[in-house]
Amino acid sequence: MRWFRSMCVVAVSVTSCVSLAAGSSDEERGKAWWAHVQYLADDSMRGRLTGSEEYLKAAAYVVDKFKSYGMEPAGLNGGFYQAVKFDVQRVLADKSSMSLVADGKVEPLALGTDAILGTRAAQAGKVDAPLVFIGYGLHLPEAKYDDFDSAEVPWASLKGKVVVYINGGPTDLPGPLKSYARTAPFVKALRDAGAAGAISIPTPKSMDFGWARVASGASQPGMRLAATPDAASVAAKHPALADERGAMFSATFNPAEAEKLFAGTGHTFAEMLALADAHKPLPRFALNKGVRATVVGEHSTVESPNIVAKLEGSDPKLKNEYVVVSAHLDHLGVGVPIHGKTIYNGAMDDASGVASVLETAKAFSESKVRPKRSILFVIFTAEEKGLLGSRYFAGHPTVPEGSIKAVLNLDMFMPIFPLKKLHVQGLEQSTLKIDAKKVGEEHHIVVAGDPEPDRNSFIRTDQYSFVQAGVPALAFKFGWEAGSPEHKAWRGWLAERYHSTADDLSQPVNLVAAAQFNSYYYDLARTVADDPATQHYLDTSFFKRFEK
Repeated sequence: MRWFRSMCVVAVSVTSCVSLAAGSSDEERGKAWWAHVQYLADDSMRGRLTGSEEYLKAAAYVVDKFKSYGMEPAGLNGGFYQAVKFDVQRVLADKSSMSLVADGKVEPLALGTDAILGTRAAQAGKVDAPLVFIGYGLHLPEAKYDDFDSAEVPWASLKGKVVVYINGGPTDLPGPLKSYARTAPFVKALRDAGAAGAISIPTPKSMDFGWARVASGASQPGMRLAATPDAASVAAKHPALADERGAMFSATFNPAEAEKLFAGTGHTFAEMLALADAHKPLPRFALNKGVRATVVGEHSTVESPNIVAKLEGSDPKLKNEYVVVSAHLDHLGVGVPIHGKTIYNGAMDDASGVASVLETAKAFSESKVRPKRSILFVIFTAEEKGLLGSRYFAGHPTVPEGSIKAVLNLDMFMPIFPLKKLHVQGLEQSTLKIDAKKVGEEHHIVVAGDPEPDRNSFIRTDQYSFVQAGVPALAFKFGWEAGSPEHKAWRGWLAERYHSTADDLSQPVNLVAAAQFNSYYYDLARTVADDPATQHYLDTSFFKRFEK
């Protein structure tokens, strides 16, 4: 294996790049990886929206590649596909309304400017309820922290109210734990308390891009998993994967307009924001006003497949255990124009990850030595709709229950600068840390945890579905040092390209760095598959409770 650094960044429009390396094997491997991205993120794929004709075309490409690499089908009915059904909700902002009501006076809000209505969970058609601010909105009684039950706003007082909360949390709570509280425990706490709904306020510091792009996403159709006959048994085995199905009001408020919520309370949003940015405790109090809203939506159903392939392991005792190598295929489809373009190509997010899974499958197929454990290559659908494809697979694996021992997931791993460091979600939670760091040392790569926990990345990629099912899991991104050129490039990419039409094939990409990452990823998958020890959560990890 050669470890050459290219002194140039290779864009898709450039067919070759002069490297200072003596050889070009990394560059050639990078070009092979990029060829997959070029196919999957081409304009003809129209953004690969979950269940669309173009998504199915992209899925067929992936299946053909797996076949050409000699991978076995591991989906359903002897094929590569696992069909997943979804309920679809498109909120019609032009037919919906939202207002604040204080002292009998109604203040209409401009949807898109002041706030957006939630699209993923089933919306209540109408709501007319008092508002109460509950700080960070974290329900973690096991950590002796509970914004849902405080001296200022006790649990019983939330019935019939719409709660308002700010992203973030106090310093003494670990980042993954704060992120976890934003998922199933949050919705369950709302229902158990009898709340009428929730309004979230993102902090500008935690936002990946500006409000205009947040608002444009409200036009996208939201999805949730359709009910399944075995939902109760899945919930019994994996409580964290249980679905909450009742309708409830949800909205997100523009932080630039959030003073409207706090007017007349003796507090200001600026005050709350300063405390949140410093990770300090927040007060909880009634907002002395209510929200009145009518939500009109269109409802439909769609079916879209996960793709599952496998390479059988060589060890008679270990080949019935699996290491999952995964990424998601879907993106946002066609949406609100940005700079005159309507196709959200999703080149980095996540055609890049799918391409790396394919290159990893190819590398395994070309190796003369099979791994001891079996490798399961899984390409998920509906990640952009709330990790739904991986959530379904974690609850309905196509291999025997309990046989998946580790998950190595990719989601926009971001080869936009030289590879020196990786930020790894879930690193501190399980014994996977040992292998991840060991392989990093072999590749001269620093492997570290998440430096920005309040971005909630831990719960925003498909590895989290397996965390909830008790399987040790990691997700990877190129790392940086704060204030470095790499950090600036990363923040610039988020601001300009993330969930934008600019995440396309014209962006600069470091092909050499991508190839070097793929080498690390392949070696890590093999190392985990060959490790005689079974991966497990550390005793210090909150998530050990989900391990079976």
